[in-house]
Amino acid sequence: MSTQDLTIPITAPPRPWRDRIGTWAPILVLAPSLAASFVYVFLFTAWTLYLSVSNSSLLPSYDFAGLQNYVSLWSNRRWNIAYTNLFLFSGFYIVGSMAVGLLLAILIDQRVRGEAVWRTIFLYPLAVSFIVTGTVWNWLYNPVDGIQALVRSLGWSDFSFALTADRNYAIYAVIITGVWQSSGFAMALFLAGLRSVDPDLVKAAQIDGASAFRTYRKVVLPTIAPIFLAVAVIQIQFAIKTFDLVAALTRGGPGVSTTFPAIYVYDLMFQRGQIGEGAAAAVMMLAALAVVLVPYSFWVVWRRRRESGHG
Repeated sequence: MSTQDLTIPITAPPRPWRDRIGTWAPILVLAPSLAASFVYVFLFTAWTLYLSVSNSSLLPSYDFAGLQNYVSLWSNRRWNIAYTNLFLFSGFYIVGSMAVGLLLAILIDQRVRGEAVWRTIFLYPLAVSFIVTGTVWNWLYNPVDGIQALVRSLGWSDFSFALTADRNYAIYAVIITGVWQSSGFAMALFLAGLRSVDPDLVKAAQIDGASAFRTYRKVVLPTIAPIFLAVAVIQIQFAIKTFDLVAALTRGGPGVSTTFPAIYVYDLMFQRGQIGEGAAAAVMMLAALAVVLVPYSFWVVWRRRRESGHG
């Protein structure tokens, strides 16, 4: 009998039931939310795409209508105004909230007294919903009860601050309100980035005689450049999906001067019963969002691979 015949195979002991539960528990916990996300994102998106090329009106219909809904959508003056307002609002809203947020972050980064109190004050608007924000600012813009009435009661009878009553300036009232709401969010991200900068870089710049302004411009801000892009992408998502702020502040008026795509989609689907054209408008909103998110996702993947390649 050879030695090989006497070899007893060694089998791994069975894993304890606690280890097996620990392996499957995260999967079981995440499975419902992942399934719901798949249905909500992919299946509903596909359904909306099909409705946009269907002959749906008051109820969903699955009769193919081609690009008729898109042609009707882009030939509508109100939709063109809404899409123009989206780009106008997005530009001023993103630049304004980032500028104000960066300024606040730099001021707080100076280790001011009562820093926790100031951060709470600046972050407070973020805790308030857009509906509440729009309602409060609608009162402030009201010429009868708001800021205009207050200043005129103090003796300045010619003072005017009725932005939401003027169709030429109502969009800027929405921009100001949006910047007030979101600048605290930008401040929090910028402040976290400023606090992550290597202090030795700042000290080296100060030793070389660089002023505070030059230190921030040449050393600190370039170091946190990825945060600028992340803040901009998040703010763009907020801008494209803007609905409740406008609904509470101006309701799309005066006239159609502050109509946004989300307001228009809601009006088509739930007020007019034009589901097909409303789905087409929703797809165009999705396209605007994809123009931002897809390149950003590719950039994030490329950046991670580049960092992993450099070790």
